[in-house]
Amino acid sequence: MELYSMDEARQPLSRKVPIPSSQINPYRMIIIIRLVVLGFFFHYRVMHPVNDAYALWFVAVICEIWFSVTWILDQLPKWLPIERETYLDRLSLRYEKEGQPSQLSSVDIFVSTVDPLKEPPLVTANTLLSILAVDYPVNKVSCYVSDDGAAMLTFEALSETSEFAKKWVPFCKKFDIEPRAPERYFAQKMDYLKDNVVHTSFIKERRAMKRDYEEFKVRINSLVSKAQRVPEQGWTMQDGTLWPGNNVRDHPGMIQVFLGQSGGHDIDGNELPQLIYVSREKRPGFNHHKKAGAMNALVRVSAMLTNAPYMLNLDCDHYINNSKALREAMCFMMDPLLGNRVCYVQFPQRFDGIDRHDRYANQNTVFFDINMKGLDGIQGPFYVGTGCVFRRQALYGFDAPKTKKSPTKTCNCFGKRKKKKAMKPKTDTKKEISLMRVDLEGVEEEDNNGLILGENSNVTSEQKLEKKYGQSPVFVASTLQEHGGTLTSTNPTSLLKEAIHVISCGYENKTDWGKQVGWIYGSVTEDILTGFKMHCHGWRSIYCIPARPAFKGSAPINLSDRLDQVLRWALGSVEIFMSRHCPLWYGYGGGLKWLERLSYVNATIYPWTSIPLFAYCTLPAVCLLTGKFIIPELSKVASMWFLSLFLCIFATSILEMRWSGVGIDEWWRNEQFWVIGGVSAHLFAVFQGMLKVLGGVNTSFKVTSKESDQDLSELYELKWTTLLIPPTTLLIINLIGVVCGVSVAMNSSGYGGESSWGPLFGKLFFAFWVIVHLYPFLKGLLGRQNRTPTIIILWSILLATIFSFFWLRIDPFLTKSDTPLLEECGLDCNY
Repeated sequence: MELYSMDEARQPLSRKVPIPSSQINPYRMIIIIRLVVLGFFFHYRVMHPVNDAYALWFVAVICEIWFSVTWILDQLPKWLPIERETYLDRLSLRYEKEGQPSQLSSVDIFVSTVDPLKEPPLVTANTLLSILAVDYPVNKVSCYVSDDGAAMLTFEALSETSEFAKKWVPFCKKFDIEPRAPERYFAQKMDYLKDNVVHTSFIKERRAMKRDYEEFKVRINSLVSKAQRVPEQGWTMQDGTLWPGNNVRDHPGMIQVFLGQSGGHDIDGNELPQLIYVSREKRPGFNHHKKAGAMNALVRVSAMLTNAPYMLNLDCDHYINNSKALREAMCFMMDPLLGNRVCYVQFPQRFDGIDRHDRYANQNTVFFDINMKGLDGIQGPFYVGTGCVFRRQALYGFDAPKTKKSPTKTCNCFGKRKKKKAMKPKTDTKKEISLMRVDLEGVEEEDNNGLILGENSNVTSEQKLEKKYGQSPVFVASTLQEHGGTLTSTNPTSLLKEAIHVISCGYENKTDWGKQVGWIYGSVTEDILTGFKMHCHGWRSIYCIPARPAFKGSAPINLSDRLDQVLRWALGSVEIFMSRHCPLWYGYGGGLKWLERLSYVNATIYPWTSIPLFAYCTLPAVCLLTGKFIIPELSKVASMWFLSLFLCIFATSILEMRWSGVGIDEWWRNEQFWVIGGVSAHLFAVFQGMLKVLGGVNTSFKVTSKESDQDLSELYELKWTTLLIPPTTLLIINLIGVVCGVSVAMNSSGYGGESSWGPLFGKLFFAFWVIVHLYPFLKGLLGRQNRTPTIIILWSILLATIFSFFWLRIDPFLTKSDTPLLEECGLDCNY
């Protein structure tokens, strides 16, 4: 048995699971066939213009070409999808040997929050409790909470949470419960008394714990109620002094270590992880870079206090749903063969509290279960902002280590191949000692590929490192520790003082923070930009999908909030596209693979598809109102290419769903919201991004509301936002077009024009395609609980009416009718 355990411990900690060839090969084949059919389709479209509606035909062809190009950009990175398996038992055998201290690496966990009124403290508290109860050695876990709103409510809620954790954590570990966020755990509908499987002691303790949690909720809610009434002089702490964060835009940096310096202890006397409150300094006149700046502040603070080699970042509403999530990530990070080139392990985002039909595609399963699996087969998935475990050295801007070469060399001399023994590299003892030494008075230089420089260049090296990382010798020294760990030469008091220094608002001035180090600035979607920079340094990322979802969060379930969220994502992509970090021209000569580059190009240009999409959704109404069409009369050959294209699109989707496991209802919701978001949020993002980049007009950042108890009645709630006007207008003009088209056909039929129905069917199919894709939006407008804001209806009807009269009366782009003059008809107009 012991020999078996030793052999098992030497095995890989994870493995790739390729998609079965019976599923992936037909998928690849149909992609190639679709590319061929597209070529013949566009040959026909370009060579057969519609002469009596040339402008409409031209607009349609341009839109179709753009859609095809973006489809190719989206499709090619999905050529090599893979899945992965992890072996947690092997991880324990290798790094947690019986009778010895755990050798698992330490992890610093970052939780970011801004506004406690939009991000309720109870939601944040549940996230923190799930972290403190995680299945991982307690002395290896530290939790940092970034309060970028400097709210005393958040501070007091953390104090209450740390006290409740002393009861909650031992309960979770004693009975191995899942999930370890109490709100979600107690909301589960389970019969624990069924079949008398559960021991009666568990039932008793569970009831007691539920009572304690209800009391905890009352205390948190009372703090929230108290926070609604701000005193005139500002908030006062228990010692009578004013709260330093009373002025949110002008306050000093604050750090508070909860649960004691060594982590504190629960009611059973067991050690607990550290819980550390951080609020960085804010001063007027400084650019604080929002969430990206807050995360960089946490990186520096954690380097001072714990300096774990790995970091997990979570939003305040994303709790740990799988207590073994950190172990899942370590199966990749600590793998001897794979781990040293992995910059981060990304987990998919899963959500609670969404309606059964997921009307607005909040789960986004097409992206997380199809696109991300495809990226994992190339160089790795995108970083999506939360649920990601990072390697600290990768965030510091290091290049990925080079791949080790084979120990033998092959040469070809006189046509014969001979093997030569590889020369053993000479060991430089002085350099090894220099690498291992961390001395605050003399720091060796560190280039992009690692540590080192000569002993006589300490002053120059220190200056270069301080220029890169900032004026903190303690932090600079911590960056040289590849495997983490705090500096033994400093005491806790001096470390706290230095930690306050590194979160000052001017610390990043004239450094590489936000440019080459940490979370990258320049976009509201700092996650895409940060992951892109890491891939450009040659790192690869890993996509991990455990059987039990690692993390779960809350998503905006009503249409207005959902569109605001999509607007923010699209705006970030436009900013990246129009910046020096655009994947079209940035990062050549590094380690970025060409398929990975195509995926980043697609991630930054997708909002621009909104312009041709909006035009294409307008064309059906134009065709019905004018009697013209964008497609000429089809021949038999042309009909074959049109039919082949539709069949290829259908087959691609079916085969994609087959190998990915995505349901047809999920796929269809994604298609619908692609149109809804494209003609609203993406369209606004393009114009806002151009105003911001070219005109310097800043757009405000709207924090998405998180609710502790989401009510599905909010699904029908509509709030006023200009994002609702374009899709409402499209719906109205297409409905008007359908009515007008059918009316004209009926009138023509009455005068012997039976053939009018034939051309009408193609136009009606085109219009119904738009209406069906916008149906969830229409259903949201006609919700049961709330009325649609009147101003949206008025604006949409006004625009639709103007548009309809414009096309019916002016008809600017169409060839005028050549009806015969009265004189030519044989009528004498004088009588």
